[in-house]
Amino acid sequence: MSYRAARPREQTSTPQLRWASVRVSGERCTLARRRRGDEVCSMKAHTEESRTEDSRAELAAAGGSVKRDYVRTIFEQIAPSYDVLNHLLSMNIDRRWRRRAVAGLDWMRDPTGTFLDLCAGTMDVAAMLSKSPGFKGHIVAADFAEAMLRAGLGKTVAGSTVPVVADALRLPLADGSVTGAIVAFGARNLADLDAGLREVRRVMKTGGRFVILEFTTPRSRIVRALYHAYFHHILPLIGGLISGHHSAYRYLPRSVAHFPTEAELARRLTAAGFSGVRYESLTFGIAALHVAERR
Repeated sequence: MSYRAARPREQTSTPQLRWASVRVSGERCTLARRRRGDEVCSMKAHTEESRTEDSRAELAAAGGSVKRDYVRTIFEQIAPSYDVLNHLLSMNIDRRWRRRAVAGLDWMRDPTGTFLDLCAGTMDVAAMLSKSPGFKGHIVAADFAEAMLRAGLGKTVAGSTVPVVADALRLPLADGSVTGAIVAFGARNLADLDAGLREVRRVMKTGGRFVILEFTTPRSRIVRALYHAYFHHILPLIGGLISGHHSAYRYLPRSVAHFPTEAELARRLTAAGFSGVRYESLTFGIAALHVAERR
C-alpha cells in the first residue's frame, strides 16, 4: 500500500502554514517508520515460514505418519520442473546410475515378463527399460503422485507401460504377479521402509530380482564434506529457485541422512524375505545399488 500524506487546508497566516508543513513532514516520517516496520515484520514472517518448512521437512524425513502426505504434496508441486532439475543437479550422472540399475534387474532372463517400476516418478526407469533392445515385456509404473506420472507420459515405448497411481505400501497387484521390481531414488520416501520391502516381495514371483538405487552418505571424509556442502546449500538454493518450492529441496538431503547405510539396507532386505543381497557404491559413495532375489 502506498501511503500519502493529506494536503493541509489553505491557511491565510504564515504560522499556520509553517505548522501545517511541519505536521505533514512529521506524518511522512511516521509513515516511513511504519513502512520500515512492515519490512521488518515481513522479514520476520518469511523467516518464521522458512523455519516452519524446515521443521516439516525434517519431521517428514525422519518418517512417521506425516511423511506420506508431505512427500506426495511436494512431488505433486515440483512435477513440472522435476526432470530438468533432476538431470541438472546430478550433472546427468543419474542417467548412468539408472542404466546400471536396469541392467541389475537382469530382465533378459524373461524379456516378455511383467516388471514393476516402484515410485516411478516421471518414468525415467520405465522408459529406459522399455527401450532396451530385446525387451518385449510389460511395465507397471506405480507412484502415488499422479502429477509425476502425467509429467512422464510419452517417454516409454507405446503399449509397454501402464502408469498406476498407487501407494507403494498397498499395491493393487496380485501376489506373485511381477517378474521383477526396481525402485530408483524412491525407497527413502516410503513412510515405512520395511513394510514397503515386504509389499514388493509379496507381488514378486519366486526367483525374481529386486533392485534399489538410492542416494547414500559417502564414507570418505573429504567427499562427504563436499557432498554435504552441495546437498545442504547449493542444491536447495538452485532447486528452490527453479522449482519455486524450497521445502522439497530441503527435504532431499534430510531424507538421505535418515536413510539406512548400505549394510543396514542389505540387512533389512534379508529380514523382509529376500536372499542373495549384494550392493555396490557408485560415484565415490554418493549412491548405492542393491540387488536381491525373492526367495
